[in-house]
Amino acid sequence: MPTLPSKARVVIIGGGIVGCSVAYHLTKLGWKDVVLLERKQLTSGTTWHAAGLIAQLRATANMTKLAKYSQELYGNLEEETGVATGFKRVGSITAALTGERLEELHRSAAMARAFGVEVEEISPSEIKQRYEHLNIEGVTGGVYLPLDGQGDPANIALALAKGARQRGATVQERVKVTDIVKNGRRVTSVNWQGEDGTSGEIETDMIVNCAGMWGHDVGRMAGVNVPLHACEHFYIVSEPITGLTQLPVLRVPDECAYYKEDAGKLMLGAFEPRAKPWGMEGISESFEFDQLQEDFDHFEPILEKAVNRMPMLGEAGIHTFFNGPESFTPDNAYHLGLAPNMDNVWVAAGFNSIGIQSAGGAGMALAAWMDTGAKPFDLGDVDISRMQPFQGNKHYLFERSKEALGLLYADHFPFRQKDTARGIRRTPFHDKLLANGAVMGELAGWERANWFANEGQKAEYEYTWQRQNWFENRAAEHAAIRENIGMYDMSSFGKLRVEGPDAERFLNNVCGANMSVPTGKIVYTQFLNAKGGIEADVTVTRLSETAYLVVTPAATRLADETWLRRNLGSNMAVITDVTAGEGVLAVMGPNARALLQAVSPNDFSNEANPFGTAQEIELGMGLARAHRVSYVGELGWEIYVSTDMASHAFETLHAAGQPLGLKLCGMHTMDSCRIEKAFRHFGHDITSEDNVVDAGLSFAVDLSKPDFIGKAAVAARKESGPKARMVQFLLQDSQPLLYHNEPILRDGEIVGYLSSGGYGHTLGAAVGLGYVPCEGQSATEVLASSYEIDIKGTRVKATASLKPMYDPKSENVRA
Repeated sequence: MPTLPSKARVVIIGGGIVGCSVAYHLTKLGWKDVVLLERKQLTSGTTWHAAGLIAQLRATANMTKLAKYSQELYGNLEEETGVATGFKRVGSITAALTGERLEELHRSAAMARAFGVEVEEISPSEIKQRYEHLNIEGVTGGVYLPLDGQGDPANIALALAKGARQRGATVQERVKVTDIVKNGRRVTSVNWQGEDGTSGEIETDMIVNCAGMWGHDVGRMAGVNVPLHACEHFYIVSEPITGLTQLPVLRVPDECAYYKEDAGKLMLGAFEPRAKPWGMEGISESFEFDQLQEDFDHFEPILEKAVNRMPMLGEAGIHTFFNGPESFTPDNAYHLGLAPNMDNVWVAAGFNSIGIQSAGGAGMALAAWMDTGAKPFDLGDVDISRMQPFQGNKHYLFERSKEALGLLYADHFPFRQKDTARGIRRTPFHDKLLANGAVMGELAGWERANWFANEGQKAEYEYTWQRQNWFENRAAEHAAIRENIGMYDMSSFGKLRVEGPDAERFLNNVCGANMSVPTGKIVYTQFLNAKGGIEADVTVTRLSETAYLVVTPAATRLADETWLRRNLGSNMAVITDVTAGEGVLAVMGPNARALLQAVSPNDFSNEANPFGTAQEIELGMGLARAHRVSYVGELGWEIYVSTDMASHAFETLHAAGQPLGLKLCGMHTMDSCRIEKAFRHFGHDITSEDNVVDAGLSFAVDLSKPDFIGKAAVAARKESGPKARMVQFLLQDSQPLLYHNEPILRDGEIVGYLSSGGYGHTLGAAVGLGYVPCEGQSATEVLASSYEIDIKGTRVKATASLKPMYDPKSENVRA
C-alpha cells in the first residue's frame, strides 16, 4: 500500500528520466514535500529503451549550456548516489556524405567553439583512424567532439531518483494520477489510485507534467495545452562481434543512421524521413516496458545503407530488433516552463528523442525557474508558451509527427520549412498573394509569404547553404522598398487589445516606455523583467482614452498575452486577442505616401500624420487605420483593416500601385531591411536575459515614470554602463553569407557570437548583430578593435558599428 502525504509543495507526474531530474534538482535547492508519482515503474515509458547518446552541441548557446550540464552531472552521479550510470565519455563523430552536409557540420563546429564546446573538424581519413570499421566511400568529412558520451538511461534516471529520495523526496511507483482538481487558474490537488486499489488526494501548491508520451492527456486533465505525439522509433542490436571494443558514437545523418558500441555489440538506430505515428487512439492502460510490433519493411532501407557503410554489421547476426515509442513536438523542441493559461502548472515533456542528453539540464533549469519564479536564463526555444492553442489538435499532431522525427537528421538548411500539417492559419490576403507568386513559409501555424517568384520561376524553395534560388528575388524586393515602394502582409503579427479604466496605469507598470500619451500615438517599447531583461518587444498604440493595441511578433503572441495576464494584478483592464480580426498590409518605401494619397482622401503629410502616430482613414470604398511606423527603416505605414474589408483594401492598393511600380514583398525582405537598419529581432538579438541597456534600447525606457517592472535594474545598468554592447557588423567580403551563431573575434580572440545574420542588399554584403562584452569600456574603445567573423572555420574581416549602417539618423522614416 503506497504511503503518500495528504499535502505537498509539488507533485511531479511521471517517473521517466525527466521527472526524476526535476525531483533531484528541486531537492538540491532545498525543497521539501516533493512527491513524484509514476503510474507503473520508473523509466517504464520511453526512458528504459532510449539509446543513451549524450551530446553537448545544440542549436543555440543556452540549449548547449543545458546539454553540457547534463553530461557533467551524469559524470558525477554515480559517486553521489552509488548507482552505476554506465556513463562514459567515448566522444562522438558525425560524418557527412555531401558538400552541403559538410558545410553544416563546419558551421556547427565554429558555433561550438563560440559556445565553449571542444570540437575538431576531421577529414575522411581521420574519421577512418578513429572508426576503423567504417566504409568511408563517399564521406566528405566530419566533426569530432571528444567529450560527448553515452550512458545507461534507466540507471541514470534511477540515480537521479535516489538522489531526490536521499534529500527527502517521496518517489512512489504504481500510483496513477486519475484527476487534477482546479480552482480558476490554479490546481489545488491531485487524485491518485494505486494498483492495489487504494486511492487518495494530495493537496498541492503546484504540479509538474513530466508524463512523456502521456503528457498531452495529463495536460488536458490539468487544463493546459501540451502538444506532442508518439512515434515508433526503431533500432537493432547485433550479436556479439569478436574484437569490437569501445568506439565513439557515430552519426551518419545523410543515411538517417547512428551507431553505438555497447558491450561488444553494435547498435544501429534510425531517424527516417517519414516516421510512423503511434498511439493516435490512446495508450493501453497496461503499457509498461512495452515493445511495439516489428516492421522490418519500414526499417530495411536504413539497414541496407548501414550494411554498406558498416560492413561488419552485414556479417554479424541481429540479436534484437527493437521498436519503441517516443514523443515528438510540432517544432522539434521540447516543452519546458509554466503553462500559459494556469498559474501553477509546470511542464517538462516532449523531448524528441534527446531526452537523456537534455534531462539533466532541463531539470536544473526548470527547478531554478520554479524556485525563484524567474527563468534562470533565456529559455525561449523550449518555453511551453511558444505553442499555439490549435497545436494541441490530435489530427494536426498526427500529421506533423510524421515529419518531426526525421528532422533530427535532416539537413538543417537555413530557412527550411516544414512540409506537413500546413495551411491551417491563413491571413485574409492568402489567396491573393499566392495568385501573385507568393512562396509561403510557416510560423506559429500562419502561412506567410516569404518571397515572390517571378513569372516562369518555380514557386518553391531549393535549399542550400549558399545563395538560395530566391536570393535575387529578395534583392529586387529589397530594392523596391529602399528606392520606390513595396507592400507585404503583416497580418500574422499578434494584436492584443488592452482596455478599461486602468489600462494606462497597467501598461505603464509593464512597459518600459511611457504610456501616458495622446490618442493616436504609437510607442515602441519592451516588457521588462525584474533584471531589466526583455520579455517582449512590442509597439503600443493608444486607440482611445481607455483602449490600447499591443502588437507583438507572431511567434510570441501567446507568451506576451500571458505576461500581461500574470502582471495584471488588481488593475481594471481586459486583455483580448484580436489578431484574427484585422488584416495588416505594410506599405513601405519613398513612394509610400504617393500610393496612400492615391487611394485615400486623408492627409498623410508629416504635419497631419507624423512618424509614430495612427489615424482612421478611408481606403478605396472602405475604412482602415493607418499606423505610421516601420520595421524596414523607410517611410511607410502599416494599414490595419477589418477582415471583411481586407480583400477590397488589397485590391485597391495593388491596382493603384501598378503605375507607381509597387512590388509585393515577403518576410525575407522585411528581415534583410531590418538588419541593415540594426533593428533588433526578439528571440535572437533580444531575450529575457539581455538587459535593455546592453541591447542599445534604453531610449525606449522612461526612467522618470513612477516605479515599473525592471526600473531599478535599468537605472543601475545605466549608472554602471553596459556589460556588453550590441554591435552591427558588415563583412568586408561581399560573398560569404551569415545566418546566426557565427563566432565574433575581437583582436583575434572569440568574444561572442552573432545573434542574427542576413544579407544587406543595399550595404552590399552580409550583415550581423551580436553582443561584444565591454564592461568598463567606452564605445570608442569597443570600436577601436579589429573584428572578424568566423564562417565555417574561415575568418572574414568585418566593419563594426554601434549606429545603424543604413540611415543612421533615421531620416528616411521621417521623410
